[in-house]
Amino acid sequence: MRRLDSPADTSLLHLVGGTPVGWIAADEHGAGYWAKLESAGLGGMKARAAASLLAGAASRGELAPGAPVVESTSGTLGIGLALVARALGHPVILVVDNELEPDMRALFSAYGVRLEVVERQHPEGGWQQARLDRLTEVLATTPGAYWPDQYDNPDNAAGYAAMAEEIIEQIEAVDVLVATVGSGGHCAGLTRVLRRHWPGLRVIGVDSIGSRIFGQPSRHRVMRGLGSSILPRNVVYPDYDEVHWVGPVETVASCRAVAARTCLAGGWSTGAAALVSGWVACSEPETRVLTVFPDGPHRYLSTIYDDEWCTTRGLLVPPVTEPAEIATPDEAEVRGWARCRVVRDPAQTQVSA
Repeated sequence: MRRLDSPADTSLLHLVGGTPVGWIAADEHGAGYWAKLESAGLGGMKARAAASLLAGAASRGELAPGAPVVESTSGTLGIGLALVARALGHPVILVVDNELEPDMRALFSAYGVRLEVVERQHPEGGWQQARLDRLTEVLATTPGAYWPDQYDNPDNAAGYAAMAEEIIEQIEAVDVLVATVGSGGHCAGLTRVLRRHWPGLRVIGVDSIGSRIFGQPSRHRVMRGLGSSILPRNVVYPDYDEVHWVGPVETVASCRAVAARTCLAGGWSTGAAALVSGWVACSEPETRVLTVFPDGPHRYLSTIYDDEWCTTRGLLVPPVTEPAEIATPDEAEVRGWARCRVVRDPAQTQVSA
């Protein structure tokens, strides 16, 4: 058995990434799309970002050896940070909110992660702003702590360059990338590299209803892991050719349909990505579509895949099968699946107004 004589042991980090691509059938007529299956990599998709965030900080001298790492998360990045920080010899403090699933709390406890739990949403910025406010307090009282700042740190996007290179080796050609958007990191990182190889790549962003990212008003969101009540600077608006907003009803249906058809299951981001990718593949049969399934099902067994939980929230009603279309992002508040082929930075729009 191998002894650990140092607080840092990076032997597991080589298992981050290196994930397969799978063909996902979208209908019975042969339409489908490619999905990068990040649940097959240690720590899921966001372990890539976590490794890049901490390595970048260490190389610049911003992260001292053994210093605590403090970050706000709805859950998924926290898994990646716990893995990477432990391997590099850093304790982790995660600022989470009261809607974090019990299974995730238990997992973080098993990992030895300290949780700071926010009990109330910010009146305008929702859970994210409330978590960031608490994070500021934690940083002020934790000597030497480092905040990766996933929303505004370019190292986030840089962490996905290797994923893009893997995709180029795995797939002959792609016409459309469908990417869910939360912090903006994985879409920015993939687009930057993939468009060098495939200059005509069309990029479709997938957001949540009730998210501010693409110019809709912020509202309470059932879905976690995509969407935002703040405007992350990692979102590169010129990269996107169109945006879709999806709701929890159609996303639950999408998650369950993919699971039943393929025995591949994932969470909110996976269901949202599958919904839009399948729609594009069926609407444009000659188009080669790629997306990313960020994680697996285990976090969601008591929510998305639990009939009682979904029924209580009215999520098992028949979903819509086509997106409504709006001309501009602020034309109307969307309440369910919708798309817009005009993409602009809401912060720039507010300034110009």
